[in-house]
Amino acid sequence: MMFAAQISRFANRVFTTISYASRMVAHRVQLRRLLAVLLLVCGLAWSPAAQAQNCGEAATQGTAPASWQTYCWLNLNEYSDATARSAAGQNLSFTLPDGSTLSFNARVTGGTTTAYNAIAAPSWGGAAVGNSAFIGIPGRPVLYTASAGTRTIALTNITVTPAAGGAATVYSFVVADAESSNDGEALRISTNGGAWQLLDSVPPSSGSTFPPISGVGSSNVNITGAPGTVGAYILGSSSPTSVTVETQAGGLQGVMFAVRFATIRLQNTIIGSRINTSDQFAFQIANATTAATITGATTSGTGLGPFSTPALNMSAGMPLTLRQVMAAGSGSTLAQYSTTLTCVNTRGPTRPGLPNNLATSNVNIGQLEFGESLVCTFVNGGRPRLRLRKQMGTNGRQFSGDQFTVRIRDGETVVASSTTTGSGGTVGAGDTTLLQLSSGLAYTLDEIAAGTAVLGNYTAAISCTNSTSGSTTTLPTTVGGTINLRPGDTVTCVITNTRRSAALLIVSKTSAVVSDPVNGTVNPKLIPGAIVEYVINVRNVGAGTVTTGTINITDIMPANMAFATGTPVTFANGTTASGLNTFNASTMVRFSSAAGGVAPYTYTPAGAFDANVRGIRIIPTGTMAAATASTQPSFTIRFRARVQ
Repeated sequence: MMFAAQISRFANRVFTTISYASRMVAHRVQLRRLLAVLLLVCGLAWSPAAQAQNCGEAATQGTAPASWQTYCWLNLNEYSDATARSAAGQNLSFTLPDGSTLSFNARVTGGTTTAYNAIAAPSWGGAAVGNSAFIGIPGRPVLYTASAGTRTIALTNITVTPAAGGAATVYSFVVADAESSNDGEALRISTNGGAWQLLDSVPPSSGSTFPPISGVGSSNVNITGAPGTVGAYILGSSSPTSVTVETQAGGLQGVMFAVRFATIRLQNTIIGSRINTSDQFAFQIANATTAATITGATTSGTGLGPFSTPALNMSAGMPLTLRQVMAAGSGSTLAQYSTTLTCVNTRGPTRPGLPNNLATSNVNIGQLEFGESLVCTFVNGGRPRLRLRKQMGTNGRQFSGDQFTVRIRDGETVVASSTTTGSGGTVGAGDTTLLQLSSGLAYTLDEIAAGTAVLGNYTAAISCTNSTSGSTTTLPTTVGGTINLRPGDTVTCVITNTRRSAALLIVSKTSAVVSDPVNGTVNPKLIPGAIVEYVINVRNVGAGTVTTGTINITDIMPANMAFATGTPVTFANGTTASGLNTFNASTMVRFSSAAGGVAPYTYTPAGAFDANVRGIRIIPTGTMAAATASTQPSFTIRFRARVQ
């Protein structure tokens, strides 16, 4: 009863103050803050017993950024204002999520009475942090001013000690406006660590007003007040040993502190069946400096996973090693498996340099970046296998002597090849059989001609199947395509050649010096005045004839060459006659004097050597015969020119 009477008297004093403040200031924000004092006193009167001092994450994101779960807000449950205002200040320590310990000395100056009380968030109904974002922060994270005026809290000798011992040199320290900075109020924040970075601008609980801020990107940030319900700022500094916050309160002000951390979880997935049913994998996150295991897990049973370690929250910048070994009792070695590692940041972009389908079972990924939430996955499978073989399509080979060599290449290196035997539609050999290869490499699947084969006489297609269920490996769809195998893959590809009846002309051109003015015809040189003979050979290696009148040979005369008018363009059939009509140079050969040897072909050469001839067009008539298994119809065109 006595306690209730005391509260009643306090309430009367508060409401008297409210009335006076309303008359003198008429400021709604002040009214709400004075009401908050009543709530604060009541909260202190019925507060639960003290808890171990630590830090905690918010329960709900609200408008906070995607990395909101990487902020661990310091629970200031053990803060003692009387001790903090003493000359020695108050030494405080906090247990962080990764087992590290954060410690510092808090010294408060300014005023002669209570400066700050540690209270729950949000500090009041108009505070941005706790109402708009980072909702449900546990414990008492807010240092709330007890009265108007200017107070300073200096945090010195800030140290983060990892669980493994030694002091961390990399960590992220966070300061937030825990109340709202209105007219006549301010926050001045300084650090001796990395320059302040603006981590979040928390919108007000109503409206869109923010107080002015300056100094972001430097060691000193100033936040000055603005009227009404305003938003708040959250700032971060890298690895400070000293942080000072000055609160200038017209009514009340508040400040919060946090350590920002990064999260990593290591997984293990198995593709395909185990080589031996007893095979299991142990996977671990370790301290890269001491090699000590921080957390780990082991696959089990016959399942393929994913198996996972617990999420590891890292408050200190400790370099990490991700590693994998065969678990005790396994019947195979790790070398018999193909292993890759991929890390993905689930809280934003994945930074370059993290493993991405990296063939490894042990890698140092360095320090996590604060705000990251990595999921790293070891993928194991029996080393991938690949087979390439040949088959013939409808009607078999074009010619009986046609053979084919199928190849698997790693770049320009032929990893495996096999040449067919047989005739017609029968295919002997032409099969690489299943090869054990490496994952993460791009293998090319192609073929080359063997025997009498000309690939142009066939239409080639490739089809591939992967007997490993659930594999995401992309299979090639064209001959000459590539495949990047994954662990556990067992891929068989077949190249099928289907013959086609079409003409296939192969054209070649050669030249030879016939004579020169100095040496005559004995070992002549390509000097001015030399005579050069050009030879154009055309042969049909295809199973189809060439439609009459469709052979059109256009030859561009090289620079500084004059056509030998006195030596006509000649035509000669090859060992197997072309089947074309009798050659008539006067009707089948035309000349161009246009630059580049292009149309019109209406020029008539003059003199013994004519430098005006820039192009020659030859159009023989008749139908060119098709090739057979033993013959290839051909013909040869010859003409001469002189070096000018």
